[in-house]
Amino acid sequence: MPVELTDSRMMLVIVVYLSLFLDNVLLTVVVPIIPDYLCSIADNSTIFNEEDENGRIGLLLSSKALVQLILNPAVGTLTGSVGYAKPLLLGNLSLLLATLLFAFGRTYEFLFLARSIQGISSACIGVSGMSLVASQYPNEGERSKVMGFVLGSIALGVLVGYPIGSILYDIEGKTAPFLLVTFLVFFPLIDIEKNLKIVNNNQNKTNWMQLLNDGKILIIAGAILSSTSPMAILEPCLPIWLRSNIKPKKWQLGTVFIPDSIGYLIGTNFFGVIAYRYGRCKIAVLAIILVGISVIVLPSATTVVQLIIPHFGMGLGIGVADAALVPLLATLVDQDGNYGPVYSIQQVAVSLAYSLGPIVGSELVRAIGFQWVMRIVGFINLAYCPLLVYLAITRKKCLRDCEEHKKEYNSILKTTTDLKYERFHDSDDDL
Repeated sequence: MPVELTDSRMMLVIVVYLSLFLDNVLLTVVVPIIPDYLCSIADNSTIFNEEDENGRIGLLLSSKALVQLILNPAVGTLTGSVGYAKPLLLGNLSLLLATLLFAFGRTYEFLFLARSIQGISSACIGVSGMSLVASQYPNEGERSKVMGFVLGSIALGVLVGYPIGSILYDIEGKTAPFLLVTFLVFFPLIDIEKNLKIVNNNQNKTNWMQLLNDGKILIIAGAILSSTSPMAILEPCLPIWLRSNIKPKKWQLGTVFIPDSIGYLIGTNFFGVIAYRYGRCKIAVLAIILVGISVIVLPSATTVVQLIIPHFGMGLGIGVADAALVPLLATLVDQDGNYGPVYSIQQVAVSLAYSLGPIVGSELVRAIGFQWVMRIVGFINLAYCPLLVYLAITRKKCLRDCEEHKKEYNSILKTTTDLKYERFHDSDDDL
């Protein structure tokens, strides 16, 4: 392969990595800032109701996932017409607009708009970014390694976002952390403009009904949904449970999710190639078993330190499952050549977990308690594993059948070639 092509592909990978990283930095930077900022505004007003304010903050934070959930299929369809680079550019422009609105917005309405616009950027970056990587790396071994690396940007963004938000907000106020993210967004924007010409725009149209009727794709999407749901439920519910049962210090509430991010970062960066070598579905089964066990064990902790192992196990399991299953989605549609729709389905699964998980989880915790909610979610993950085992068996049978068809085709082709050769020499003898 020419050096120029390799360098160009790596530049595109860096662009996608930075885009996903910054999107997740902004996702978590707002968490320690916006609730405190809105409450400080409400304190200055004549009428303040704590329950109403919590509801408004919850609606603002969930608006991003809801917008992303709606737009994911639209972006997947758009990639079939304009390719992958233009939606990625649109996603970064939306991210830039969202950071500016967060930086200078002074009312609830402006901040709500900023969070919703980030839903647009996440849909564009998530779908087109992974599709772009899949299209540039057709070799499955390379694809698994590169996709695992790119997925690690999500964990790194989450890991960096919380401290950047809290520290800069405490030192410089609300505007500073968002202006920092605004400045960083310019780097992928410039690189996308430079590399637009080297990206082959995909013009293939994908039949959505064909994808939605494909059991293999639905099983993978369901696995991503079930493994992501525990984290989506824990984010709003765990801090409340900790205050009631373990009573940690305030700074410990912000650090309790760090082991998840570290586990996810390790899982995505180091297990993509391992999953490809030993079987993606097999590794995904082991990963989701780890998620299920970690979630079931988590409520048994009596100290913050005891939460480290189940949190790390859960993050590691989710990371390994993503590193195994996300590249497999590209493999299932390689012949079609349009990766946008299948990655929009993957992003729908993630968005569904983060939009419905906090709402449903909070209501269930109120009804049956935190411990039972975690046990049920853990058992759901364990119960899902047989479907992945079934997928592994059917995929192995499919690959075996393909090899047999290939051998049969090669045999027929050889026979046909031999016959043509004999007829040619027979006609030559006649002459």
